[in-house]
Amino acid sequence: MTVKSLKLNNGTFMPEIGLGTWKGNDNGTLVQTIKTAIELGYRHIDCAPYYANQRDIGKALKEIQVPREELFIVSKIFENSHRPELVEGALDTILDELQLDYLDMLLMHWPFALDPKVGIAEDFEDKDIENVPIMDTWRAMEALVDKGKVRTIGVSNFNKTILEKMLPQCRILPATNQIEVHPYCQGQELVDFCTKNDIVVTAYCPLGGVKINVMDDELIKRIADAHVCTPAQVALSWALARGIAVIPKSSNPIRLKQNLKTATLTSDEMRMIGNIKRHERKCDPGRDSEQLRWIFHPDEAECPVI
Repeated sequence: MTVKSLKLNNGTFMPEIGLGTWKGNDNGTLVQTIKTAIELGYRHIDCAPYYANQRDIGKALKEIQVPREELFIVSKIFENSHRPELVEGALDTILDELQLDYLDMLLMHWPFALDPKVGIAEDFEDKDIENVPIMDTWRAMEALVDKGKVRTIGVSNFNKTILEKMLPQCRILPATNQIEVHPYCQGQELVDFCTKNDIVVTAYCPLGGVKINVMDDELIKRIADAHVCTPAQVALSWALARGIAVIPKSSNPIRLKQNLKTATLTSDEMRMIGNIKRHERKCDPGRDSEQLRWIFHPDEAECPVI
């Protein structure tokens, strides 16, 4: 199955449906999941050092019989590598783990920095947060485009306030902003801002997640029944119809295949989903650190230096 692509602001095309890999190897099947996904038609694979599974992804990519230029591989700079002198080394580690010569897209995973002594996926305290200007990290990422080590660069978990301050200073604009988007976390203002500024939004957790029961929503289920499809297909189709790329995660071959098939929702169905008032967010570092409340609560806390 061929997946449609979205044109990014540098002319590159990114498949609008990708495979998320966060906790994708919890049952030790990630290598096979990647192979199955590629066989089904997935070409966009979302990775990150934080997910601690890039070597497995690299193994799978090495074993598949698909030309490299057909793939769109994304990874991210972890917060302990925001100092500009550390950015290229962090990318080199990513490329080594994935067994690749270049990335199709490199993202800044979060808009805050940590002391390099903090290990990836380790718990951290407020004292570990570093005041590294976002633009210092971004300029180091721009240099990686110049070197041909990455084709495109972007951001993740960036709010409108940060982007408003950041964009005028960029030599290379972010191609995407990867954020949590699903019917219970719609982010319409941020999505509209990104669209207006030619930044494609990529939705992580597009199906909600543990304790965020989007798939059990009565409206979503009624629409799924009307289209003879799954609630997941409704949630993904709703996002895609908004021009948002999606990276759902699954290791189940049947669900992997289903997630590639979209439904054409009516304008009334789009409106009804858009009017859902329930708001739940899965990822929010501000719950654990008062210093990071500004990320998703910019009205309550001051944004750091850009």
